[in-house]
Amino acid sequence: MCCFNVQAQEVLTKEEAIALALENNYGVKIAKNAVTVAENNKSILNTEFLPTVTSSAGATYNLDNTEAEFSDGSTTVLNGAESTNYNASVSLNYTIFDGLGRRYNYKRLKEQYRLSELQARETIENTIIQLFSVYYNVAQLTDNLNTLEETLNITKDRLIRAQYQFDYGQNTKLEVLNAEVDINNDSINIINIKQDIKNAKRDLKLVLGETYTTDYGIETEVEFTLQFQKDSLFEKAKSRNVALLQTERNIAISTLDINSGKSAYLPTIGLIGTYGWNKNNNNAASFVAVSTNTGLSGGLNFTWDLFDGGSTITTVRNAKVNLETQKLEKENILLSIERDFSNAWDNYLNKLEIYNIQEKNILTAENNFERTQEKFKVGQVNSIEFRQAQLNLLNVELSRNEAKFEAKLSELEVLQISGELLNVQL
Repeated sequence: MCCFNVQAQEVLTKEEAIALALENNYGVKIAKNAVTVAENNKSILNTEFLPTVTSSAGATYNLDNTEAEFSDGSTTVLNGAESTNYNASVSLNYTIFDGLGRRYNYKRLKEQYRLSELQARETIENTIIQLFSVYYNVAQLTDNLNTLEETLNITKDRLIRAQYQFDYGQNTKLEVLNAEVDINNDSINIINIKQDIKNAKRDLKLVLGETYTTDYGIETEVEFTLQFQKDSLFEKAKSRNVALLQTERNIAISTLDINSGKSAYLPTIGLIGTYGWNKNNNNAASFVAVSTNTGLSGGLNFTWDLFDGGSTITTVRNAKVNLETQKLEKENILLSIERDFSNAWDNYLNKLEIYNIQEKNILTAENNFERTQEKFKVGQVNSIEFRQAQLNLLNVELSRNEAKFEAKLSELEVLQISGELLNVQL
């Protein structure tokens, strides 16, 4: 009687992997920080719409030698005469009108925030694609390992049968040696693929932000969830593709840059106000010993750059050129989306068809192997023919595993181009 203590290996599901990557991936964290900075920048505190208030205070001490001559002809000589001065003030400065420059800059900051959100979304989409590329690589290697282990078990059974037959004089030692060679080859393949799995899991940990430290298994089943028709999905690509949306935000920003540049043609009107306190302790040569002043002052200032050397003209011209560049970039991206979507869609259908054919090949290869195995047991085929049927089944299973995950990754590529990657169950 044997007792086994089996501990089930923890399985990292696709949903858990996505959650970990979005929370801990360094690229995603950096993108989120950029969004936070853009959100801070679009605050009214960063738009110059609010006034500035400054305060100042000071003190002065004087030690003078003074000779004073008065109007009646008398004179006074003071050596080491002391005097002091104290002052404090609060000043307010507010721009009432600046040619609408602040208004356009405020709108630009809002557009910049929306652009940063799209950039973060692009980072998240690329991270998810990278995640599944590595995740399915581990899954494929895991399926391959299971297949190779089944192959090794069959070869071990063949060795036992060959050894019995040799012991009872039914075949030569060559059959035993051939089986041993095949076992060694199968074992080497398993050793290599186990190392490949370790390396692939390290790649997966990197995408997850090095947060998953326990040994784990992988879900190897996939579901093809693409339910859209090609035409409707392409329409979504033209309205939701993240690269296209970023270009549209850049067009809006360039338009605001033109208006902001033109604001320099207009004057600036500002409001200033000050409340101050001043105290003077004068020396004996002064008619007033002590004076204290408090008061409020205010005013308007008006500035207008009638000609600034042409810098405003150059700024506006360049902004118009940048706008035209962004529009051209949009047209180029639309063409690229049409090409990339068609390529991705056809590639997906091709990979899916190959996978379905490989599934049918599995049935044929299994049927062929089972018949060969039965004939091998009764001595109608030799070990070479049996091994060839075994390898044929192994190659078909490995090809099926590869086709399955390639088809799934092709589906994800279609969803990313169409802008639907974050809107469907993966």
